[in-house]
Amino acid sequence: MAEQADASVSKTDVRKDVRVRLPLSAPRPFRTVGARIRLRPGFEEPSASEIVLTPGARILLLAGRIGEEAVVAWCAELLRGSATGERPPLTWLGGRHAAAGPERDYWIRVWAARGLLYTWRESAEPAVLAGLRDTSWRVREMCAKVARRRTLHRAESILAHLLDDPVLRVRAAAEAALTESARSRG
Repeated sequence: MAEQADASVSKTDVRKDVRVRLPLSAPRPFRTVGARIRLRPGFEEPSASEIVLTPGARILLLAGRIGEEAVVAWCAELLRGSATGERPPLTWLGGRHAAAGPERDYWIRVWAARGLLYTWRESAEPAVLAGLRDTSWRVREMCAKVARRRTLHRAESILAHLLDDPVLRVRAAAEAALTESARSRG
């Protein structure tokens, strides 16, 4: 019988003359954060006292439960429109408004971008850059706010184009983000 090469060590228990295979390292239950979110069973809705909290407080509470990295990955996926599998209820992001069901699909992307105001990882930057080009002005505005808070220098060229956006609130958010970016450069 041929021995297979694997990541384990053979150890013989002399007292029992039994060969035991011990792993060199513990197996990782999840390969990615996304897999961890998908495989985690039964996300709970926020309680009555949690759903009325501010968006930031709800996001930070959720991050405390499932981890900041998982929340960021979820928000980025929602912002890109690519979230699949089992996820936390949207009420964590949208509060009571999400409990009634969003009237328009862009609200989910707005709430996801807003979640990135309170939790952040560099891996979310491409989703925010894409959100700056969204067809909904509310998503563009919120992504400009994220670009400002996170000082995303790679967003400057997109933000410069948003200075000509037809919606005043988007133009104001883009200008504020560009001002912050210039201030951070010195």
